[in-house]
Amino acid sequence: AGGVGRYGAAVALRLVGLMKSALKLTDLTVSYDRHPAVHHVSAEIPAAELTAIVGPNGAGKSTLLKALLGLAPRIEGRIECAAKRIAYLPQQAEIDRSFPISVFDTVLLGRWSRFGGFGKASSGDRHDAQHAIEAVGLSGFERRPIDTLSVGQFQRVLFARLLLQDADLVLLDEPFAAIDAKTVADLMDVIRRWRAEKRTVVAVLHDMDQVKRDFPNALLLARELVDAGPTARVLSSENLLKARAMAEAWDEHAGACEVPMKLSA
Repeated sequence: AGGVGRYGAAVALRLVGLMKSALKLTDLTVSYDRHPAVHHVSAEIPAAELTAIVGPNGAGKSTLLKALLGLAPRIEGRIECAAKRIAYLPQQAEIDRSFPISVFDTVLLGRWSRFGGFGKASSGDRHDAQHAIEAVGLSGFERRPIDTLSVGQFQRVLFARLLLQDADLVLLDEPFAAIDAKTVADLMDVIRRWRAEKRTVVAVLHDMDQVKRDFPNALLLARELVDAGPTARVLSSENLLKARAMAEAWDEHAGACEVPMKLSA
């Protein structure tokens, strides 16, 4: 994703100069087959910060990320976004690695929005791709086919591609799933670099210890919002018990709520 996704008619997206918030969600509901997966969420994501989206399995975390990109089938409510460029890293399970493409060319696709299907990468693009590969610790892997890489190596490739996108807002869906501790540490260094560059990073994560250690802000979701704000407050024992109870009590067969259209002024 080199830019903002396409939203349904029921969602208004504004590129606004929010001083403190990169994203503002108002009464956001996301539905599949008329059943809500994310239900009436209102929250703000701080700009130039690291925010983790956490919650029980099936809480709607990945759905929320896709809604921010306009990739969910039915989205209602309002999303306000201060970013001009958005980069998105899906879960590895959603990526087809059978396509015969090298590490270098995969990383270079981070500049796809500039040269497109019929254009040509510039020497500057190729230089930046090489630098990104080196930055994630994959020097010497440039010509390796991506289907020969380990899970951790391929995740480094995907982070290098994100580096080339030069986005204001980076959305990561389970970026550390099934990868080794060394790769996690190296990729966290990349994320901290983004924060130092005043970029906003929002990541779906499961490791609560890592969230408490590395992410100053959190959004706790259980289909509905439990809490959002400073991680120490959001991940209180009381909130975590509440989230678990809400997830266990959720009725999968409940009908979709009708949310009135809300357009930005």
